[in-house]
Amino acid sequence: MADLRGKTIFITGASRGIGREIALRCARDGAQVVITGKTAEPHAKLPGTIHSVAAEVEQAGGQALAIQLDVRDERGLQAAVEQAVQHFGGIDVLVNNASAINLAGTLDTPCRRLDLMWQVNMRATFLASQACIPHLKKSANPHILTLSPPLNLDAKWMAPHVAYSISKYGMSLCALGMAREFSADGIAVNCLWPRTTIATSAVEFNFPAEILHASRKPAIVADAAWHILTRDSRACSGNFFIDEQVLREAGVEDFEQYAVTPGAPLFNDLFLD
Repeated sequence: MADLRGKTIFITGASRGIGREIALRCARDGAQVVITGKTAEPHAKLPGTIHSVAAEVEQAGGQALAIQLDVRDERGLQAAVEQAVQHFGGIDVLVNNASAINLAGTLDTPCRRLDLMWQVNMRATFLASQACIPHLKKSANPHILTLSPPLNLDAKWMAPHVAYSISKYGMSLCALGMAREFSADGIAVNCLWPRTTIATSAVEFNFPAEILHASRKPAIVADAAWHILTRDSRACSGNFFIDEQVLREAGVEDFEQYAVTPGAPLFNDLFLD
C-alpha cells in the first residue's frame, strides 16, 4: 500500500484541530511536515502552537518544520513555501486547512469579518496553491487538498451566513478550476468536507455545546485525507470528497471510534443535504 514516507506535506492552520490531526497522520508514515499557523506562543483560550505540534510530529515518526505564518500575508506565505523547499527539498502535498468562520447574517457581518473570511478562506487558498504549484509540478505524486464543501447552491445554505458561505465556496471554486487547469501536470486538486460537525475550537465557539457533543473527532478527517493523498494524483482530481464516504470506500466500518459521544445522534455539517 502507498504511504507518505519521505513526502513533504505543507499544511496551513496546523497548530490545532483538523490541521494538527492531518499533520500527525502524515507523520506516522514518516512524512516531512511543514506546520504553519499564527500561534507560536501558548494562547490563553486555544490549545496548541506550531512548536507543540512540531514536537508531536517528531514523536510520531515524522520530520517537522514549524513556521509562524498569517496566511493573509502574501509575502509571508511565499517565504514560508520557499523556506519549506529549502529545508526539505520540495513540496509534494499542500493542505489548505486554514479557515475563518463567522455564522452571521448580512446585517450582522461587519466589514472586518467579511475581509477576514475572504482573506483567510478563498484568498489564502488561491495564494498558497499559486506558491506551491511550481514545486508540486516536480513531485511524482502531487496533491492539493482543500478543506471546503461541495458546491451546493441551494439558497438555504447561503441565506443564514452569506459572507461565510461565499468564502468557503470560493475555496471550492479554486479547487474546481485548478483541477482542470493543472490536469496535464498531474496535480490532483480535491476538496474534503466532513459529514458531521467536527469537535474543533471553531465548533466549540460558534455552536451550542450540544452540537459539540454530537460531533466527531478531527481524526476522522485526517484519516480520510490520508486515503486521498496516497492515491495516484493523475487518477484522482476534481472531487468533492466527504470524509465518511472516503473511509467507507476504504473498508472502514467502525465509526464509533471517531464519536465525541459514542452512541449519540450526530449533527450534520453545513452545506450537506
